[in-house]
Amino acid sequence: MSSTGPGPMTGLSFRTAVAADLPRVVALIADDAIARARTGEVGPEHEAAFAAIDADANNELVVVELDGEVVGTMQLTVIPGISRRGASRLLVEAVRVDRGLRGQGVGRAMMTWAHAWGVARGCTLAQLTSDKQRADAHRFYRSLGYEQSHEGFKLPLLRA
Repeated sequence: MSSTGPGPMTGLSFRTAVAADLPRVVALIADDAIARARTGEVGPEHEAAFAAIDADANNELVVVELDGEVVGTMQLTVIPGISRRGASRLLVEAVRVDRGLRGQGVGRAMMTWAHAWGVARGCTLAQLTSDKQRADAHRFYRSLGYEQSHEGFKLPLLRA
């Protein structure tokens, strides 16, 4: 899937990631102190995760290009549900914009595109998690209309 993004940042294109994008995707995700240690360098674990995402019709790893260069990424997942009258949810994860382009509308265009992607797949609610240390990201998501309505919990099941 490929399309031009909406919003103030023009020239963006969105497409499904391919295996050759994996090094850039991992680099974007790891480009901050919070995620660096838990993301690591691209390797077999990332390749296996990419293959699983690519094979799952309810998952899409998206890359965003500007002038042919990958400048953003996000993972979108449709979660069918029983609650909320059988509503499907759009889970937005691992949203990253190239450090040099932050604050220029790329993230807003990405989220607008993600919401449209979810609506096209029957999602009635978008949700995401964000590390508690990411105050700038929280302001950004609130500016899009997201509400901090729930407390999130995580439990490591496997120790690395």
